[in-house]
Amino acid sequence: MVSHMTSETEIATNIAAVNDRIAQAAAEAGRDPQTIELVAISKTKPDELIRAAIGAGHKVFGENRVQEVESKWPAIKADHADVQLHLVGPLQRNKLKRAVALCDVIETVDREKLVRGLVDEMAATGRVVDCLIQVNTGEEPQKAGILPARIDEFVEMCRKDYELPVAGLMCIPPFDDEPAFHFALLAEMARRNGLEKISMGMTGDFETAIRFGATHVRVGTAIFGARAPFKPAQ
Repeated sequence: MVSHMTSETEIATNIAAVNDRIAQAAAEAGRDPQTIELVAISKTKPDELIRAAIGAGHKVFGENRVQEVESKWPAIKADHADVQLHLVGPLQRNKLKRAVALCDVIETVDREKLVRGLVDEMAATGRVVDCLIQVNTGEEPQKAGILPARIDEFVEMCRKDYELPVAGLMCIPPFDDEPAFHFALLAEMARRNGLEKISMGMTGDFETAIRFGATHVRVGTAIFGARAPFKPAQ
């Protein structure tokens, strides 16, 4: 496991190494690495490490909690307007307004009430964010996401009933399962529904995800080191 990183040089080295792995996996799959976006998962990481990654040229990040987005990102975005932020954790309706204001992509759309709230907030503010539907490919009762058997009707509802800007699908395979099955399933559901963006794969399995068509890989540990618990600012 990568140790906790503290210097810009180490962060830059890690980003370069992950990009090399992405390029190698893409080459082996006969894909153009430019079609694969690295989302650096910065949840629980302090501002200085995120800024080190930005200093190394990286522009796309992911956070798990709106509370943490509120704590860290207004200042970072004020200094770096070209940085893009993905929300990759669950979104509650009472945090929806701030999520739309601060995030550029929401990867965890998983219920009709949230769809309605997102559409209303985007209409009220004029700010449009790309939305990915989270799919519970393992059908785990404790995990958020639309069940595979319902994904086609859910995508159709988002498009026809609400005109939500659905850009793609996202999944988090069960921890103990072979991820290839879940990646193949997600890619097929995206293809069937004409969705271009497929967010899947993390530090331990993103090469496999690329082989099955991932357009976005969410990598944290290989860039920033092991995560510490998030402590909101006092």
